[in-house]
Amino acid sequence: MRYLMLATRFAAACTATRLLAKCHGNVTTLPSLGGYLDSISATVVNASNKFNFCNVTAQYAHPGSNDTIHVYLYLPMENWNGRFLATGGGGYRMKTNDSDMMVNVEKGYAAMTTDGGNWRTSKSSESWALLGPGNINFELLTNYAGAVLEDCTSIGKTITTELYGKAPTFSYWNGCSTSGRQGLMLAQRFPKLYDGIMAASPAVNWAKLMVAMYWPHFVMNQLGVYPTPCEFDAIKAAALEACDALDGVKDGVISYPENCLFDPREVVGRPISCGNTSTVISDEAATIAYKTWLGPQTSQGSSLWYGLSLDTPLSEFVGDCSEQGCRGIPVFMASEWVRLWVKKGDPNFNITNMTYADYEAIFRYSSEAYGPIISTDNPDLSSFREAGGKMITWHGMADPQTIPEGTTDYYERVLRLDPKAPDFYRYFKAPGVWHCGGGPGPSPKTAFDALVAWVEEGVIPDELPASITTANIEKKTKLCPYPLVSVYKGGSSLQESSYPCLHDLLGFWWRHGDATLSYPPAQYFRSSSDEGYPPESPFCLRQAIVEVFPWH
Repeated sequence: MRYLMLATRFAAACTATRLLAKCHGNVTTLPSLGGYLDSISATVVNASNKFNFCNVTAQYAHPGSNDTIHVYLYLPMENWNGRFLATGGGGYRMKTNDSDMMVNVEKGYAAMTTDGGNWRTSKSSESWALLGPGNINFELLTNYAGAVLEDCTSIGKTITTELYGKAPTFSYWNGCSTSGRQGLMLAQRFPKLYDGIMAASPAVNWAKLMVAMYWPHFVMNQLGVYPTPCEFDAIKAAALEACDALDGVKDGVISYPENCLFDPREVVGRPISCGNTSTVISDEAATIAYKTWLGPQTSQGSSLWYGLSLDTPLSEFVGDCSEQGCRGIPVFMASEWVRLWVKKGDPNFNITNMTYADYEAIFRYSSEAYGPIISTDNPDLSSFREAGGKMITWHGMADPQTIPEGTTDYYERVLRLDPKAPDFYRYFKAPGVWHCGGGPGPSPKTAFDALVAWVEEGVIPDELPASITTANIEKKTKLCPYPLVSVYKGGSSLQESSYPCLHDLLGFWWRHGDATLSYPPAQYFRSSSDEGYPPESPFCLRQAIVEVFPWH
């Protein structure tokens, strides 16, 4: 055994020495690109006493375009797991953080990211959206949307193959938010590049989403009122009081917001405490909450897009309160999109003075002008399916930014086009979870591991383990593949086994306009098998019901 260990260490040392000699910018084989490669630089980085990596930067540009794109690679000098892992950015930034790259390379991945031609580290687009007054920077927008992902991936894989002497066995994309949308773009436009894609909390339906994200602030501007955070928190608490137990257990999470009938206008006048001050829930605060949950509408009341969930922290949209009142805080990506991209920096446009007619016109223009470029909402994933790819999307239902029901809308359109889509693409709702994680709901911390197991071992993700620790007490549950939902059936509320995946028939019918159903919603849950459920269980529907999705 001792000699085996010595031989293994010697082989590893030889491999590291060979890779050390190859960590340079002289790549002998270059990929075919839609641009020209300017330079490649490489250096060995001693990250810690645990691992070293080859830090590679490749620079290229497109002919006739004023862009300079960088591809960044962190390649482990030892213990490469044979996998290629790429990640995108967040906000209006395409590049991921160096810390995320370090995590990936430490796990043995050949890690890649790109700036897409935007070298700025800020998540804002303020400095690059316009080439001049009224002149949109379409080159960088197209790169940011995902057009550069094909070239960047080709460069990354070529350099990885050059260093290790063999191509990656498997290639993955792991992204959330902007990076999640880019993952969907890969599946839609470049279906052969990646074996597995994690597209979490994606900013899908971008051109509609960006304007819809401004809706809460628009409503406050219309009323001229910016309620205190404690008013919004009190309304959220009232919603929890009304609908928390719909899944069978009170845990501070509304698992089925679409099944909740709570109307915030019913608690107007309720006494609340705001720090050292006593006040009441105002009519304006209730109206803002109601309209925010309802979603963007025209002045005639026609729906434009989806709203936020009832347990979304609306208090994030106000701040800087004083005796004179509070100031609204819109989602910066939304306000930038309206000001810079839709209105093109028009100095005469005041975003706070928009009328309903203005808002509707901006919504429709955004969708028409930018949808084909960046919305990433094509439901046809047939080429990705034929390439053998696998994809997982999960989305926090209390996300105050990338509106969750927009993701549900996209997945339903995928299913309508291909009812067998769950064979290669699955979507999981995460109740109570905020944007890309956090919040009172359990998060799927091992979702990417499930993707790898699906790709490499054929282990179908019929559920995603999820957990949250509060006051040193860990709660374990699971996320279920849509349209199934996790329902508490009894036993310990802290154990995953107490939460089977059932069919939320009411929720499905609600989304598709069946107004004949009656409440309470709990009566409309059923499992694929009623065995083991007590007859008095409210989650056991005994009459025969045709399964809407027979794939599960």
